[in-house]
Amino acid sequence: MSVPPDPLPPDLRLLKRLVIVLTSVMILGLILILGLLVTRLGLAPAPIALPDRVTLPEGTRAEAVTLSRDWVLVVSDGEELLLFDRRSGALRHRVDLPVAE
Repeated sequence: MSVPPDPLPPDLRLLKRLVIVLTSVMILGLILILGLLVTRLGLAPAPIALPDRVTLPEGTRAEAVTLSRDWVLVVSDGEELLLFDRRSGALRHRVDLPVAE
């Protein structure tokens, strides 16, 4: 006849249960984080509200545009910055850029 193994001491049984619970919580947390990343990264970003019309001065062509909460900044091919109001599209400020030599 074989002798059944001795049951674990109470301290080791508690430690075994704690390890099982901690492992389960970590696995569930990892699944939750991965699920949130997949659902959140799959969403399309909010659309940017642009003014209906920004009218550039005669003979000016835009080379770059920067958007802010309150204004639209246009870098023109004539080496100047044009600052437009974002809501109305009206020209607010004009800055000449120094020409690099």
